[in-house]
Amino acid sequence: MNELVYLKNEQALTDSLTVAEIFEKRHDQVLRAIDSLVESLLKNEAVNDHKNEAVKLFIRSRYKDKKGEYRRRYLMNRDGFSLLVMGFTGKKALEWKLKYISAFNQMEKILAEKQTSVWLETRQQGKLIRKGETDVIQKLVEYAREQGSGHADMLYMTYTKLANRMAGITTRDSATNAQLNELSTMERIIAKVVLDEMAEGIHYKQIYKDCKERMETVKAWTAMEGIGA
Repeated sequence: MNELVYLKNEQALTDSLTVAEIFEKRHDQVLRAIDSLVESLLKNEAVNDHKNEAVKLFIRSRYKDKKGEYRRRYLMNRDGFSLLVMGFTGKKALEWKLKYISAFNQMEKILAEKQTSVWLETRQQGKLIRKGETDVIQKLVEYAREQGSGHADMLYMTYTKLANRMAGITTRDSATNAQLNELSTMERIIAKVVLDEMAEGIHYKQIYKDCKERMETVKAWTAMEGIGA
């Protein structure tokens, strides 16, 4: 399942494919519904002086299908989404509308937070920590090759996904300040465990397992401290 709401060009957006999947509708039906809305908006005298704003509700886009062919889709902001799903009914529809509202709220909160000096400083500091971790992973790649790994280059992606998952993010640019700090903690753990265990000659696959276990332990401690606070 796609992420409900994501950042693109510093906007909180969703898209017609995701909406079709979530609300269990055919994508071509959703496209026709949006086509009709766009046509109505452009013809409506009430919005005639704000056509540019109206068009921003639904942004024409495209994607590659499983065959590698380009297909059309729409990106939409909160207002465009609200117009589209206004008529969607049923218990599940209400549940997903509420989840979407929460997702848009969260993404807009992140957008606002990204404008603060605190977020920018945390992001910059995170880049330095990430650079240190990447240097360590480079050593791990060579270490894994020496132990017979045929896919050692994949370790960069493997450890990136692990750190992101532990911090509860998909990308750094769509993370809150708190999540960026947690991500830096996870990356420090990775760098330390990898260096320590390579020095001990531990197999690279076991090093990954130990990193994951150490990170889970730290998360559990942090959660307990939060409950006790």
